[in-house]
Amino acid sequence: MAKPEGIEEDWFTKLDEELEKKTTQITDNFVEQNSQKQVINKTLLEDLFRIWIRFNKINVHFSMVPDPQGPAAFAAFVMYPEQWSFKTDYDFAGVDNLSLTDRTQTRVGDSLKAWYYSVDSQTHFRLVFEYCEGEHYYKYAGWKRIFSQYVLLDLPIAKFEEKKYHDVLADIIKNWYESHLRRDREIVLKHIREKYEKGETFTQ
Repeated sequence: MAKPEGIEEDWFTKLDEELEKKTTQITDNFVEQNSQKQVINKTLLEDLFRIWIRFNKINVHFSMVPDPQGPAAFAAFVMYPEQWSFKTDYDFAGVDNLSLTDRTQTRVGDSLKAWYYSVDSQTHFRLVFEYCEGEHYYKYAGWKRIFSQYVLLDLPIAKFEEKKYHDVLADIIKNWYESHLRRDREIVLKHIREKYEKGETFTQ
């Protein structure tokens, strides 16, 4: 049976316009959030590596993710480690997890960790300080380390403020650095427990 002329065309034209509008909205949102991630990650990577260098001067060794060296490195060095620049072809927006971890034997797991997650199609950023509280014996799993996280920042990337982030970072680093100079880990842990909100606790 022949359909009245124009009915299907009008129906699909309207649907097609709606789909095109949705495509533009989602694509624009994705591009915008990727752009914001790129700016945040460049700032974070530069800051974390500068912190790595500063602690290295007092013989405190950190590991960093992403690694500044190696095949997937973000840095190009003129003279390692202090003279460097970002690789021009590095995919900053593609980095979803960043961390700086203390390798000192008595401070296993002391880390600054940052990652991105999605809520209602909006990208959020979380920065935590994570440390090992000790070990516990579980009947069926044996000895496990207990880790706690304290939340330093947690917000949509659209509301990320560089000054606030740098204020928080400086607050943590000053106490972390002093705790190494005085050889007293409790200095940084006490400061974090008193000032920041406790997040997740887990075992490994």
